[in-house]
Amino acid sequence: MYDYLIAGAGLAGSVFARVMTDCGRKCLVLDRRGHVGGNIYSEIVEGIEVHKYGPHIFHTDNEEVWKFLNRFSSFNHFIYSPIANYKGELYNLPFNMNTFHSLWGCVTPEEAMGKIAGQKQASGIIEPGNLEEQAVMLVGRDIYEKLIKGYTEKQWGRPCRELPAYIIRRLPVRFTFDNNYFNHPYQGIPTEGYTKMIEKMLDGIEVRLDIDYLDHKSEYENTAKKIIYTGAIDEYFDYCFGELEYRSLRFETEILDIDNYQGAAGVNYTDKETPYTRIIEHKHFHFGKGNAEKTVITREYPASWKKGDEPYYPVNDKKNIKLYERYKKESMKNPRVIFAGRMGTYQYYDMDKVIASALELADTEKRVRI
Repeated sequence: MYDYLIAGAGLAGSVFARVMTDCGRKCLVLDRRGHVGGNIYSEIVEGIEVHKYGPHIFHTDNEEVWKFLNRFSSFNHFIYSPIANYKGELYNLPFNMNTFHSLWGCVTPEEAMGKIAGQKQASGIIEPGNLEEQAVMLVGRDIYEKLIKGYTEKQWGRPCRELPAYIIRRLPVRFTFDNNYFNHPYQGIPTEGYTKMIEKMLDGIEVRLDIDYLDHKSEYENTAKKIIYTGAIDEYFDYCFGELEYRSLRFETEILDIDNYQGAAGVNYTDKETPYTRIIEHKHFHFGKGNAEKTVITREYPASWKKGDEPYYPVNDKKNIKLYERYKKESMKNPRVIFAGRMGTYQYYDMDKVIASALELADTEKRVRI
């Protein structure tokens, strides 16, 4: 009946379905949730677009990806400039001259670089072997202790000394007075929201919601010539080699009868004692538009993952990568099933990388006779 059955109506599945439909292939999209969009799903609450599964700020330097998305939505010019709150002390993120001035009183880049260089030298670290050592080598001991350590240990549920160095190697550090967290030329939030964007992407494509493909595998697996699976790869194989590790999140959303709660879209709480990692004030993604009398905030709590929880962040350490390779090898035994997306490939991708990967997969499939 179908050329492709796509399990998952998130970014990866929706992009693939759109491209293949446009080239004449017939697609069916299933999703276990009652809505499209996956984790970028947003809904309107009190006239404010609320990112239900955590904040998503689109940013990319990939012009092909940017042009593709602009077929389905225009974007505002939102620039993410979060604030770090360490026990009531406020600092700009990413680490830049504003941060260095608040912390050390530095006025010039030379002063800031000298301060960091002195702390690096005092650490005695030559080759960073874990996240803590890597952070100290990037920004010095002071910033690590105040703005990295507590936040990171809450996020990953383990000491920084037990986390791999690569997690923080791309940490943005700038010696300019620039609070733009991302350095990509294309940034913003869809003007009508992420859900509307995905709905337009899936226009004319058959979508069935509230259906878990794995629960209905025998019913659906022979309805299409190929299956694109965007869920967790270990779940697909019923954890036959064991469970891959993930980190999960818990959200507490609150409607407040005020116009402006914190003055920023995101405030990170970097001390270890505060149980949540950040508070998101959703209206600031659209420059305060939506409701002058109310605001919506979400506190984000990191959580250990167990079966039945939503997996958000793969724990890509050596043990889990080795286990993933076993599942990947197993997946290659059945060429009818292709694993895609963040969970299907056990990778923490930014949105633009998810889209680029789905476009690449679609480009490959367009050349295949099925």
